[in-house]
Amino acid sequence: MPERSRTTARRRWRRFFATSVVLVAVAATGLALWSNRQEPAHKNTDTAAADPTSTPLPDLQHAQADLDRLTIAWNRNWESYERNAFGPGWSGRGGEPVLSDGCTAREDVMKRDLTEVKLAESNSCMVLSGVLNDPYAGEQLPYDRFQASDIEIDHVVALGDAWRSGASDWDAERRQYFANDVGNLLAVQKQANQDKGSKTPDQWRPRAQFWCEYARRWVAVKSRWGLTVQATEKSALADMLGACSPPPAR
Repeated sequence: MPERSRTTARRRWRRFFATSVVLVAVAATGLALWSNRQEPAHKNTDTAAADPTSTPLPDLQHAQADLDRLTIAWNRNWESYERNAFGPGWSGRGGEPVLSDGCTAREDVMKRDLTEVKLAESNSCMVLSGVLNDPYAGEQLPYDRFQASDIEIDHVVALGDAWRSGASDWDAERRQYFANDVGNLLAVQKQANQDKGSKTPDQWRPRAQFWCEYARRWVAVKSRWGLTVQATEKSALADMLGACSPPPAR
């Protein structure tokens, strides 16, 4: 091939190569811009809001670490609390939301906490009968769906206390998620639930045999949902965690 032809070919190849590089760069930039537009302006990194079904019960070591990290603050906005701020179902008028398993939070708790459970044949969420070994007072309570019951579903960290320790600043969706967090719910004796009300552990405690689990559950819920504690509440929780048996030596 003549020298002039080779020179022309090299120039064409260089132009082709340069053009290809530019096109690839433009395409990559366009793809990045398109991807950014598909992402929401603010990603939801709140695991509690993304998966509200159940706060897990931690072991003693994790509960103690979580307790140390809880923020101490005075209760606030107590005068503006309304139970219906946490969505339907907990104000006594029904209308609970259905969770991802197709059952309501109440139904999931009854199935979890009762023994000798009999479910309806046409509805696997509905508990027809069972027996509750009540954690608060230590009583054994029979349950029959068609008779008056001494069993109620308790928010361990009560909605009223949640409101005073941070939930008053949440939006309605987050409050409804909290109200239906199965990890914060227990089937308990009716009278014990009413005695507890929205009291914190420095004001009310279950029987001593249940202090360990109660405190672990309380700390886990407050930690997961970013709620504050008062100084006396934190001290009471530390005392109750002291009732936990230490892990066996290895």
